[in-house]
Amino acid sequence: MKLTTTFIVSSLLVTASAVPVTQKSGGYKVTLSKRASFSTSESVDVDGDALRDHLRRTTAKYERGFAAYHNNTGKAHPLAGKGLAKRHMSSDPLTNEGNAMWYGAITVGTPPQSFTMDFDTGSSDLVLPSPACTESCQGHHAYQPTESSTALSLLKPFSSAFGDQSKVYGMQYQDTVGIGGMSATKQTVGAATQYSDGFSKARFAADGLLGMAFKSISELHADPVFHTLYNQNQTDSGTFAFKLAENASELTLGGVNEALYTGEFAWSNVTEEGYWQVAVEGMTINNKTMFHGHAAIIDSGTTLLIADSTTVAQFYATIPGSRPAPEVAGPGYYTFPCNAVPSVSMTFGGRAFEIPQKTFNLGPSFKGSQECVGSLVGSDDMSFWIVGDIFLRGVYTAFDIENKRVGFADLA
Repeated sequence: MKLTTTFIVSSLLVTASAVPVTQKSGGYKVTLSKRASFSTSESVDVDGDALRDHLRRTTAKYERGFAAYHNNTGKAHPLAGKGLAKRHMSSDPLTNEGNAMWYGAITVGTPPQSFTMDFDTGSSDLVLPSPACTESCQGHHAYQPTESSTALSLLKPFSSAFGDQSKVYGMQYQDTVGIGGMSATKQTVGAATQYSDGFSKARFAADGLLGMAFKSISELHADPVFHTLYNQNQTDSGTFAFKLAENASELTLGGVNEALYTGEFAWSNVTEEGYWQVAVEGMTINNKTMFHGHAAIIDSGTTLLIADSTTVAQFYATIPGSRPAPEVAGPGYYTFPCNAVPSVSMTFGGRAFEIPQKTFNLGPSFKGSQECVGSLVGSDDMSFWIVGDIFLRGVYTAFDIENKRVGFADLA
């Protein structure tokens, strides 16, 4: 494995700050943090409010991405359904998003300013707080363009609407972004003058967001950071890869870490450039295969598996004792008997990959309950699947911008 210019980010499931970059075998490691679970503070049952808010914010994220795709390409995204996220635009207070974020350290500017970022394959922009963002950005480190000799104001504003009816506003800059010894020069950075409520420190532990999808869904109309690194010959290849697990999780930029997987990759071609959109060739539930040929977006920034309501109802109909549970976490969620967690696998690139039962089961619906909440959730507004880290924690995942494909392999 070639590691001379690859970047490796290792992760522990803790809430400590990122540690300084260190070098090992020619690569670079940064410790990431991740929220622990969607459980309540007692860790004995699920946090229904957090689950409800996570679904609402996820659907709102895709509404923004589809709007950006239309603005950038002049055409509607093929997956954009009418009304997506509209019914989720309520003013309910948001809660912690739980097990929904993988984040680690980068630098921006000259001299370098350090930040923690949420690495998200379901979006494309780099956004940080600016010094003008005061109350709504408390607890986050602000990007100071006036203190960077490489910062250039583009004199262009931006705004993004979120699922809690709040918005992120700001101005765009170009600056140097450093990751693991590599530098993306003239990278577009969104410097927010106002964060949405969902980005408060209590709800969003990272300082900002680093999107890893394609330019066509960029709300800043800019190349994503990894594309800039690749275009500026900072990486050995156009591939980045995730291991998202309970221990020793890792992001590699510019290649894959052969020590983290076994066998060969099963590759699926991207069917529509924008998101990491591929085809689900099938899903097997307790040895029954169904749901062939659905479009799916591979999204490290989402925890759940999300599909259309009809598909999800058919899925749970195969599990005796399962039922809709809107009173637990809102519409779209189901429970099943805790002693009958289903065996579930998804097929990509001709190979079936199992979803770990302990990740499919989000936990009891309340303390002492014999009903557990499933991580496959239905949405009336979606005609496609979102494959989040409930699935990704059971595989090693590679994203290839050169060949526009996603690959899965078995974890070592």
